[in-house]
Amino acid sequence: MIKYLWLLLLYANFSYADNLVELYGGCSNTVVTQVINANPTNYLTLLNTLQGGDKLKLSAGVYPVGLPIHNFNASQHNCIIIEGPDVGIAEFTARSCCNTVSIKDSSYVVIRNILINGNELFVDAIKAEGNATYAHHITLEYIDIINHGVNQQAVGISTKCPAWNWVVRHNTITDSDGTSAGTGMYFGNSDGEKAFVNSLVEYNLVTNTTGYNMQIKHQNSRQTNLGAPANGTTVIRHNVFSKVQNSSTGGAARPNLLVGHYPINGVGSNDEYHIYGNFFYQNSSVSEGLFQGTGNISFYNNLLYNNYGAGAYVQAHNGSGARSVRYFHNTVVTNGTGLRISNPLSGFQQITLANAVFSPNPLVGGTQSDNFVDSFANGSIYLTNPVVTLPGMNLYPVQNQLTGSVIDVSTINSYTDWNKDFNGDVFDNSYRGAYSGSGNNTGWVLNLAIKSLAEIIFTNGFEL
Repeated sequence: MIKYLWLLLLYANFSYADNLVELYGGCSNTVVTQVINANPTNYLTLLNTLQGGDKLKLSAGVYPVGLPIHNFNASQHNCIIIEGPDVGIAEFTARSCCNTVSIKDSSYVVIRNILINGNELFVDAIKAEGNATYAHHITLEYIDIINHGVNQQAVGISTKCPAWNWVVRHNTITDSDGTSAGTGMYFGNSDGEKAFVNSLVEYNLVTNTTGYNMQIKHQNSRQTNLGAPANGTTVIRHNVFSKVQNSSTGGAARPNLLVGHYPINGVGSNDEYHIYGNFFYQNSSVSEGLFQGTGNISFYNNLLYNNYGAGAYVQAHNGSGARSVRYFHNTVVTNGTGLRISNPLSGFQQITLANAVFSPNPLVGGTQSDNFVDSFANGSIYLTNPVVTLPGMNLYPVQNQLTGSVIDVSTINSYTDWNKDFNGDVFDNSYRGAYSGSGNNTGWVLNLAIKSLAEIIFTNGFEL
C-alpha cells in the first residue's frame, strides 16, 4: 500500500523547475535540525515536544490512539515534520470517538508516509476540526487511506475551519476490495463558511467513493482577519479521480470532482481554479458527470472518459453562475454531454478552445473555436484505444490525427502550465485535445494508479 518508490529518490538532491509545493506549503526548504525517533508507545509524549525544524520519525507498527495536531505552529522553511518509516508501515487505526488525524489551530506542519485504516467506523481519516480557528500551511503527502466507506459522510481528508495554503499530494484513497470512502476529500463547509483557499492538490488517487472523489465548497467570504490571503489560485492537477463502483445513485449521486464559487463580491471574488492534467474515469451513478464547477474556472489538458454519462459542466450552483471559464486542450470521451457551460454571468468570457470531444452532444455554451468533435462511437477512429478496460485504454491520437491550424493562445497563456500537455510535454498548439503528439505515446500509461511524469525528481522528500 505505501508506495516506496519515492524513498529511492528521496535524497536525490536534484531540482525540478516547478516549485509550487514550496510556494503553497512553505515547507519543502525546511532544514531538519533534529530527528526524534518514536514508536507506538511513546509518540504522543514526544509529539508535544516538537518545534520548527524537528522531524518525528515514526517506527513501523500500529498506532491505535490517533494523531492530534493541536496548537502546532512553526514557520516558513522551518516546519514540523511527522514522517512514517523508510521500511514497513506506520498504521494509524480509527476509533469511534475521534477523527484519526485531528488538526486544530496549527500551521507549517508536514505529515507524510503513513497508513490510516478507518475500520469502517463513522469518522474521518484527517480533519481540520470545525471547532478550530484555523489550519494553514499544512502538507499531507504519501498517505494511504482505506476503509472509510461506512457512510457517504465519512471522509478521507476534510477541512471544517478556515484553511489556506494546503498541499495535498501523492495520497491514495482507495481499496482493493472496492470499499474506499464515503467522500474522498471535502474542503470547506456546506453553508459556504470556513473557506478553503489558495492550495495545491496534486498526484492523488481517489477511487470508488460513494459520493465525491473531491469537493471544494462554495465560499461566502474570506477570513483575511485570520491571515488568509486576499487573493489566490487553487491548483488541482495530475490527479486520478474514478467512480467505477460504489457510487450513490438518485438524489445522493455526486460528480467525481466539484468546485464551488469563490466569494461573489469583494475580497477573494477574483480567485481562480486551475484544473489540469487530471484523469477522470467513469461515474457509475449515471445521473452525474465527471466534473462540475461554478465561478472562475480554467479546465485544461485533462483526460475524461465516462461511458455512463456526462463529462464536465460549469453551471449555476449555490447562488452563482459561470464567471470566467476556459475549457482548452481537453480530450473527452463520454456517452453524455462532453463539455457544457450554462447560466453564464454577463461581463465574463466563457471560452471553449482546442478540445477533442467524442460525445453524442460534444459542446454546449461558451465561445467555441478550433475544437474537434465527433460521436462517442467514432473515438476509435482518432484515438489509439478508447476502450473501457484499464490498463489498456489509450487516448493518445492515432498518427497524424487531431491536428489543425495553430491556435491563438492569447486567451489562455496566463494559466499555470498552460503550455504543457497531459504528459508534461511542451504543447504544439496545432493539436486538439490533451496530448501534443500522435502515434506512439511515450508518457504515462492510463491506469487507476498515482500518475507519474518522467521529469519528477525529489529533494528533501519533496518535488520541487
